[in-house]
Amino acid sequence: MATPGVRPLVRGAEKPAAAGRMANDGERDFIRLCTLTTAQALEELGTGWAGLSAEEAEHRLAQVGPNELSQRRKLTLLQDLWQRLRSPLVVQLLVIATVSAFIGEAKSAVIVSAMVLLSVGLSFVLDRRSNQAVENLGKRVQSRTTVIRDGVEQEVRISAVVPGDIVVLHAGSIIPADVRLLAAKDFFVSESALTGESLPVEKTAQLPSQPPAQSLELTNACFFGTWVTSGTAQALVLRTGEQTLFGALSQRLAQQRPETDFDQGVRSFTWLMMRTMVVMVALVFLIVGLTKQNWVEALLFGLSVSVGLTPEMLPMMLTANLAKGALSMARKKVIVKRLPAIQNLGAVDVLCTDKTGTLTQDRVVLEKHVDILGNPSEAVLNYAYLNSMFQTGLRNLIDRAILEYADLDTSQCRLVDELPFDFQRRRMSVVVEYEGDHVLICKGAVEEIYSCCSRYQIEDEVFPIVEAIRADLFEEVEKLNRDGFRVLGIAYREFSRDKTTFTVQDESDLILLGYIAFFDPPKDSAAEALRLLRQAGVQVKVLTGDNALVTEKVCRDVGLPVERVVSGSQLAGLSQEELARVVEQGQVFVKLTPTQKEEVVAALRRNGHVVGFLGDGINDAPSLRAADVGISVDSGVDVAKEAADIVLLEKSLLVLEEGIMEGRRVFANIIKYIRMGSSSNFGNMFSVLGASYLLPFLPMKPVQILTNNLLYDFSQTAIPADRVDEEQVAKPLRWKVDNIKRFMVFIGPISSIFDYATFALMWFFFNCRAFLDPALPEEQRASLVALFQTGWFVESLLTQTLIVHIIRSRKVPFFGSRASWPLVTATLLVVGIGAFLPYSPVASQLGFVPLPWVYWLWVFGFIVAYATLTHLVKVWYFKKFEGG
Repeated sequence: MATPGVRPLVRGAEKPAAAGRMANDGERDFIRLCTLTTAQALEELGTGWAGLSAEEAEHRLAQVGPNELSQRRKLTLLQDLWQRLRSPLVVQLLVIATVSAFIGEAKSAVIVSAMVLLSVGLSFVLDRRSNQAVENLGKRVQSRTTVIRDGVEQEVRISAVVPGDIVVLHAGSIIPADVRLLAAKDFFVSESALTGESLPVEKTAQLPSQPPAQSLELTNACFFGTWVTSGTAQALVLRTGEQTLFGALSQRLAQQRPETDFDQGVRSFTWLMMRTMVVMVALVFLIVGLTKQNWVEALLFGLSVSVGLTPEMLPMMLTANLAKGALSMARKKVIVKRLPAIQNLGAVDVLCTDKTGTLTQDRVVLEKHVDILGNPSEAVLNYAYLNSMFQTGLRNLIDRAILEYADLDTSQCRLVDELPFDFQRRRMSVVVEYEGDHVLICKGAVEEIYSCCSRYQIEDEVFPIVEAIRADLFEEVEKLNRDGFRVLGIAYREFSRDKTTFTVQDESDLILLGYIAFFDPPKDSAAEALRLLRQAGVQVKVLTGDNALVTEKVCRDVGLPVERVVSGSQLAGLSQEELARVVEQGQVFVKLTPTQKEEVVAALRRNGHVVGFLGDGINDAPSLRAADVGISVDSGVDVAKEAADIVLLEKSLLVLEEGIMEGRRVFANIIKYIRMGSSSNFGNMFSVLGASYLLPFLPMKPVQILTNNLLYDFSQTAIPADRVDEEQVAKPLRWKVDNIKRFMVFIGPISSIFDYATFALMWFFFNCRAFLDPALPEEQRASLVALFQTGWFVESLLTQTLIVHIIRSRKVPFFGSRASWPLVTATLLVVGIGAFLPYSPVASQLGFVPLPWVYWLWVFGFIVAYATLTHLVKVWYFKKFEGG
């Protein structure tokens, strides 16, 4: 029997019209539940203030399914295979296999099918394994939320939240489902993920006066995917998973995922190769058909050539490289949430980061509690302790440091009200019943505290703040800042016990009591990490809400050069052109609001940089989304981890530097395959066109072309396991299609030189030109054709397989840089098979004949000459076009 109030989810398999009707019904029902009294809503959902029992929550989870969005759901095995088979590259192979089978070329059909199996099968297996591994790793950084079950607050994964749960929310929490507020205090929520509105929206538990037209207009409802900027609340979960407002959009959002620079590059390369292939196949078909007068043979030959010109292994190569990179990065404490982010991480050339925990040890210690003259003050410590003890929001490092410093008796005090922290006021207040009064205690950034104060206190004396002494009040703060201390102001105001409700307007006419000073020592590893990042071509820019004096001191301590410091007030009001100039010149940006951090990141991206942003706080979420690569840490707030592409298990620039280098190694191996494939295909184009026109017979049988391509593809499957030279990853790597085209144009035709040399060798030295003698018996003519085709097959396979050892590195092959043993093994195995085939039992089936021993001397010479010439041209190319 269904649990009361828990309705089944709308599944993706529903008919659209039915799903639409159910979605509309769900929207109306959600609005209705938000207009009921609290007691009625709890009753309808079958829950109470003590929450669900553990057994009931488990039952509901089994009934409605996990609280996840559709784009996170796995494709079934058949859906996954179908999606891969729809790839243009695979469709082309399947068409060729079908045509081959239709015209009776069973051997060609089998070989092409084997190529489909190799490409699709390997990518399928590797993708499944890597996604499973990444998913398992991702569970270590999965966001959690606090629910009340069996009357006790407990943390559960967001995916385990069910309708009827009571959730406890505070600053930094992700709204884990579509909820109706039961109680709220100064509660503000960012709904930018749903509405695009950057300013937080205030939410209350007050019932709407009349039902609104749509649920987004409800002031007592919050929605999955949004997040809390300030305040606290308790809420009743009404909808989860695909039933949520965000879930209704999830399928469309998944289909419209914007292409990254890498995605666009791969797509443009694929279509470049396919356009080249279509033109090439059309020409070959016409040339062979017109010159040989056998149009069926011309069709099959043209289709076989198209296989050789198609980078059908590209999907597998991308999957294998990214999967290997994700697992390797996980071993280095870098968790990849989205596989394509690996390449973007390798392309990062500007890293924006806060100083806390990256440049410093993230171990804030309360060092001083002083009055405005710098004398130790117990009153300052007492008031700071009360503020941190009674605030109910997210306790940060500052609060924990204060509470660890002393253990004061607060049993005689009672929390009356609270004004939570936000990034506009940059302060927070609690109101406590203390010594017969209601005392508002305010703690925050010194400038913001000053702006609220009209008096200051020294010992028991209170004096008015006049303009003449306002500058003097800053002297002690500046002294502490220069010594590297982070300073917060403490102020207070007493109210009568009759006043029980407070607003930010009450943060005025305060008495400045003094300062608390904290020290966060520089990280021992920070200087080395900054040196390695600088050496790797990554600029580090510090974006912080802290002041300039403290930040400069920390930067000096860790060896980060600071030529220009830019403050948030200086950024305010700049035009887009001025901002573009300032973000290039500044190394340290201080006193920034969350919006300004986001603007700095966006401006750097507009300037052409690939930007990584490392952040773990509530205020970092917009910047994490704005960056090319958002990087958070396992200890960060939920909203930061959700916004990030990469999550570090350790907040360290050294760990991040290793992740960046691994991203570059992944990209370098992908580019190896693409350079190999494009240059090889471009060279083959000239060879096949010329041979088709010049020779009175086919230069290679279709089945031989397909066998050649199958063996070559197999040799390339080891590229993901190859070593990468340090020089190749010494600077950020970006996708540059123009460079690939140039490499293809300069390196590709070299192979044609030796193909034509082989044609000449077979035609003149091995006397295949005797084919033209009309008196020659047909059997001998066929033998000469087979000898020519076997000779080119072996030379073509050996040269294009071994040339990977030249192209894979900018150094002298084998001496300056050696390939990994899997690549060496794969290439030598294919070379061995290629050399053995003319003498094997299947030789006659493939149209091969044994080659004379002197042929091997010639081929060895061709390989040495080809490798030497390719290396020389490669060295010249990199010096001229890629600064290498």
